[in-house]
Amino acid sequence: MEWKPDKQSDIPIYQQIANYIQKRIVYGEYPPGTVLPSERRLAKELNVNRGTIISAYDVLYSNGMVERIKGSGTHVNKDMWRLSRSRIPNWDLYVERGSFLPNLPLFQHIREEVLNKNLINFASGELAHDLMPYDVFRDILSKHEFHQSLGYEHPLGNLNLREQIVHHLKEYRDIKCSSQSVLVTSGAQQALHLIIQCLLNEGDAIAYEDPSYAHSLPTFRAAGLKTFKLPVGKDGLNPEDILYLYKKHKIKMVFLNPIFQNPTGTVLSLERKKRVLAISQEFGIPVVEDDPYSLISFSDHIDTSTLKSLDDSGNVLYISSFSKIAASGLRIGWVVGPDNVIQRLADAKQQMDFGHSIFPQWIAAEYLGSESFASNLKNLNLKLLEKRNILTTVLQEELSNQLEFQIPDGGIHLWCRLLSNDINEYKLLETSIRNGVAFVPGSLISSLTGYIRLTFGRVETHLIKEGILRLKKGMEDLKNTCT
Repeated sequence: MEWKPDKQSDIPIYQQIANYIQKRIVYGEYPPGTVLPSERRLAKELNVNRGTIISAYDVLYSNGMVERIKGSGTHVNKDMWRLSRSRIPNWDLYVERGSFLPNLPLFQHIREEVLNKNLINFASGELAHDLMPYDVFRDILSKHEFHQSLGYEHPLGNLNLREQIVHHLKEYRDIKCSSQSVLVTSGAQQALHLIIQCLLNEGDAIAYEDPSYAHSLPTFRAAGLKTFKLPVGKDGLNPEDILYLYKKHKIKMVFLNPIFQNPTGTVLSLERKKRVLAISQEFGIPVVEDDPYSLISFSDHIDTSTLKSLDDSGNVLYISSFSKIAASGLRIGWVVGPDNVIQRLADAKQQMDFGHSIFPQWIAAEYLGSESFASNLKNLNLKLLEKRNILTTVLQEELSNQLEFQIPDGGIHLWCRLLSNDINEYKLLETSIRNGVAFVPGSLISSLTGYIRLTFGRVETHLIKEGILRLKKGMEDLKNTCT
């Protein structure tokens, strides 16, 4: 048998074998009545234990694909297509073949560990509970009367919320648009998904930053896009790399996070932003700007102007959300672009969910229009600055000989390079989890190895020092196991 199970896969070997044989039966390569190889023979051919084959055949038997005849072995069920006996779907096979790809197994592992254990969380890219405006939301719910329709909302989203977003973008981000060019989405992730599904085709080439936002990568792969990386250095990406990729691969779209980039924290200079737009305009390359962090700035000397605020030709699709400035659980995001694009995305969103729920839209509109928004934003920045300062100070005190980093002027992430080549970031994660702290290994979100991402937005302030001490203990444990 030429096929062999993948022993590095997360799918159990017996299940891989059962799936493979089931495919051959379904495709007619093993017709009804075919005698399958004996357990001993197949185990020898696949270099596995006989017990593994027995388990695989048990799965096939439970699914009605095979029957066992005493003294004759295992046969493909002759009665299979007449369905005279009930059959259980091979759900593992269905899960494996779905076109929408799952998150990487290690991300699933980190998420499960954080949810199921009392870990200090430097991994999750959201705000801590002490940063969310609970008091303002309680005030809105108790003092403001709800008069909205409970039917389906406008395909673009609630008009009052869109008008508040228009005002907010003009006041805080110098972006001029109308309510017709705004689509309310279920967070920035849905906006990204809609753009990919509606504006690109399988096989199209796109460019994205390296390192980059982790959850966009499975979406790119699921859509069958050809992806090309734009290296991000200490000053962000080099716009000439976009030009190079366009000339070589005819990229159809560029995905950027130019302000306090995730995970590096870099800010693209005004000169580089203008060059990106010049290349976009010269060659007609759409730019998708993901902007979660431009309002989370710790310095008045940093230019946080967005690409969209500089775009006078409609080349930029702008994405942002409430997740990093208020509450991720509201699931309020938005995308701004040319009217025809927004109408196309809105049509697709309506097919998915018939529009966003009115209750979070109502709360978001009230919050954006309240006097509390500006003061809460200022308070958020002060608290995040405090978290960043505590984190960087403790790292310099405890781990200055183990890692280095560039202190970001905004955002919620710290991108750290491990100084020792002997430390494997994945093994470090496992020892750290055992010590009660989680982070994101750099090579999960980058082509580079030897980096880790520490997110200070999610961890409670009083736990930051303890988290770094646990990380330090994880490093010490890893070194001890290697010596």
